[in-house]
Amino acid sequence: MTHLTTHKTALLTALGLSFALSSSLFYSPSIEAAGLLKPNNANYTDLQIKEHHVNVVIEDMYATTTIEQTFHNPNANDLEAIYSFPVPEKAAVGEFSYWIDGKPVTGEVVEKQQARQIYEQQKAQGNETALVEKDKYKTFDISVFPVKANQDVKIKLVYLQNTQTDTGIGRYVYPLEDGGVDVEKQSFWSRNETVEEAFTFNVKLRTSYPVDGLRMPQHPNAQLQQVAPYEWQAALMNQTATQVQNISPDLETPDTDTPTSLDLNGEADTKALNQPTTLTQLNKDILLYWRQAEGLPASVDMISYKEANNSKGTFKLTLTPGTDLPLVTQGRDWVFVLDISGSMQGKFSSLVEGVRQGLGQLPPQDRFKVVLFNNQAQNFTQGYQPADKQSIKSVMTQLDNVQPGNGTNLYAGLKNGIDQLDSDRSTAIILVTDGVANVGETEKSKFLNLLEKRDARLFTFIMGNSANRPLLEEMTRVSNGFAMSISNADDIMGQLMLAKGKMSHAAMRDVSLKVSGVRSKEIVKPRLANTLYHGQQLTVFGHYYQPGEAEITLTGTVNGKEKSYKTRFMLPEQSTLHPELERLWAYAAIEELQAKIDYLGTDKDAKQAITDTAIEYGLVTDYTSMIVVRDEVFKALNIQRNNQQRVEKEQKARELRAQHPVTAQQNRVDQQQPMFIDSSSAQPNQSQQRASVSPSRSGSGGGAISPWLVILMAASIALVQLSRSHSNRSKDV
Repeated sequence: MTHLTTHKTALLTALGLSFALSSSLFYSPSIEAAGLLKPNNANYTDLQIKEHHVNVVIEDMYATTTIEQTFHNPNANDLEAIYSFPVPEKAAVGEFSYWIDGKPVTGEVVEKQQARQIYEQQKAQGNETALVEKDKYKTFDISVFPVKANQDVKIKLVYLQNTQTDTGIGRYVYPLEDGGVDVEKQSFWSRNETVEEAFTFNVKLRTSYPVDGLRMPQHPNAQLQQVAPYEWQAALMNQTATQVQNISPDLETPDTDTPTSLDLNGEADTKALNQPTTLTQLNKDILLYWRQAEGLPASVDMISYKEANNSKGTFKLTLTPGTDLPLVTQGRDWVFVLDISGSMQGKFSSLVEGVRQGLGQLPPQDRFKVVLFNNQAQNFTQGYQPADKQSIKSVMTQLDNVQPGNGTNLYAGLKNGIDQLDSDRSTAIILVTDGVANVGETEKSKFLNLLEKRDARLFTFIMGNSANRPLLEEMTRVSNGFAMSISNADDIMGQLMLAKGKMSHAAMRDVSLKVSGVRSKEIVKPRLANTLYHGQQLTVFGHYYQPGEAEITLTGTVNGKEKSYKTRFMLPEQSTLHPELERLWAYAAIEELQAKIDYLGTDKDAKQAITDTAIEYGLVTDYTSMIVVRDEVFKALNIQRNNQQRVEKEQKARELRAQHPVTAQQNRVDQQQPMFIDSSSAQPNQSQQRASVSPSRSGSGGGAISPWLVILMAASIALVQLSRSHSNRSKDV
């Protein structure tokens, strides 16, 4: 709190950059934007966001997001600024630059305590310095000193994220809405979310599988254009195209000579062309969907990075299975565990309506239970109730009178919900929360131990930039369920279709993947990848020390029966177009180590391994920070410019990739020997088709209906078909 109490402090927060998304999917008039925080001190004029430019490139199944911001200090005093933004979901922050003497200086990663010490020393001496620290899972805090009186300060941030398609739908979100759960900050600071001069948001999508439509559900006038057979652009701006072209060579404007803007129905959207889109208030998430064409093959895609003089290479494999997961039937018990803490005010009535409609779709032989939690938990229905009209009406009438308030005792809510399971019936638990476990038991291992002892699937809907994603996702993984993040800008019907597909098909459990035939190791896969649901992809990263032909084998169980898929592919001697893979591998490896610490408690070896990996690959973690000082200070402190060299290498690679046109299925490695073979095909080596959402000419939703109503209703309808019999309950859901 030291920065909050000093008269020379101004806090700047970035636009929300988290894939954990905002506090609700439905409309709430109290939603706050993540904009400029300012001190309630009349002695100082607000610092201003002069310009905010976002450039996103999505290619080869990962996204690079570059943000450049210019702030202005209109005061007569030099100020220290703290630029803070939510930790982006599954994002590796590897580049932060602060302009000194008109030139960008790239930060270097050192141990957290050392970085803070250097920053304080430089600040005390009046020298230019900046510091990037991670506040666990919540925020990255960037301190900048000084913001000169009556002058501008410019910063640049770059982060990387793995991207996937889900049932043929790709999704990128740039959140602008604040999570609304940091009460202490909100009570002390007021907000200003206005960009004074220029805002641009540009996405370039380069994909080797054909796309038949783009959609930005909250920005219908965005420019969406196909600029090449496998390349698309999307743009928002608050000035003319001419002005955008003069801002930065990195931020491209759509080619207005190419009139091929399509919506998700594949229809031309001519109104979006040749006109800028006004967007000066930063209070609404920017979300882009793209939909792959139907009939694409199931596949294995690979990209790699290996320098000729380096014995170690890095690869990324993306497996897109086919549609051989069968539909499942039979009913089950339902447990709704609902957050009624203070942050749910304004949202709870819509959530109640969603539960009402969802319960109304259950067959009479099903049962349901409702558990509510804030400071404490209560079994609201006093046990299971039959899913008949009279019982549902009685419970919902009482639920209408509940008033949210107080803190979040998540453990008590979960324990109450999972208690008294009937061993003769299958159970699904729907957890809805937008907060952080801040009352009662908060130790992560306690939550995981609770779930490991029970046979129930946990389906978690995560709301809020401040939600404890590491905890919620690990809970979901342990129970073999799935987690879904919700944004206010999400396309309602899109989320409906994706949820329904996963809940109406059998899943592949106990997933394992083996790479053999070459000397490879240090293979890491996502924490939630022990189960594969209908339409999901599986991405793994690894190192290899010997080029040549490798074999990959995927095994798992479906309805209790083992299934196996395999293919062969080549790992190259040299491949230099994707140096970012090294950071993405390091991020995935650090996630695994951190999960070990969270589960088993503090581990010195694991902590040191995280620190060493983060310093080697230039990543900000719980134990490392990024420091910016003048070049001569780096030299005096004997800090090698390793991250600067890595950044330069990545920038050059991005420029080279941009010069090469994308070709069809250019990264696919199983074309000669398809991994997911269609046994019903007359052709011996025919791939299965990958799962896809069928196009609908009737539009894709987004109207006045409550999104939670639709999603929970979809979950209810689909999960009726999902239940397994008691004899198979240990096999699949």
